[in-house]
Amino acid sequence: MRRARSLVTVLSAGAVAVGLASSLGSCARTTDTFKPRITISNADGAASRARSFVVDGYVLDDTGVTQITVDGTPIPILPGSRKLARFQFKTLIQGSTGKYTITAQDAAGNRSTVILPVTVDAQRPAISVTRFERSGTLIRVTGTARDNTRVVQMLVDGNQINITPGREVEFYAETTGIWADLEAVDAAGNRVTLRAR
Repeated sequence: MRRARSLVTVLSAGAVAVGLASSLGSCARTTDTFKPRITISNADGAASRARSFVVDGYVLDDTGVTQITVDGTPIPILPGSRKLARFQFKTLIQGSTGKYTITAQDAAGNRSTVILPVTVDAQRPAISVTRFERSGTLIRVTGTARDNTRVVQMLVDGNQINITPGREVEFYAETTGIWADLEAVDAAGNRVTLRAR
């Protein structure tokens, strides 16, 4: 009987040792090598008509962002999840161009940096009509919109048409009426209108 008891005790101690080893093995610490990813929400906002405007963005991280700085100065992280940390800051550009260095750090000390160039652009785009045809009430208009930085939007009679943004954008549209009201918008929000007839 004594031998049986000691055998049970040995088996029980062995099972505890194996269970403890497997528990400790699952608690092994993994190294966080995921760097925070910085995204600027209003990328076109990097060009503005004003010297001061708000830049919006967010930082994505698997463990959570602990700090965001702009040019080395910490800025507040907006309320919400630290894994999707939202931020914003106001620019103040001296001259016509500038840049901001945005850095994010997570709990493991991983860091990422993005350099955001900014431009003050007060120049409006220009529209030129190369062809205008009318057939009854149907109007076909073809032309080009140009800008010193980038045309990002083209509208005909208030309706946005498909374009590929760029410094020079060709467009074609059909509308109805007596004339066609054209509008071009650049990356800074400058607008120009033209009535084609």
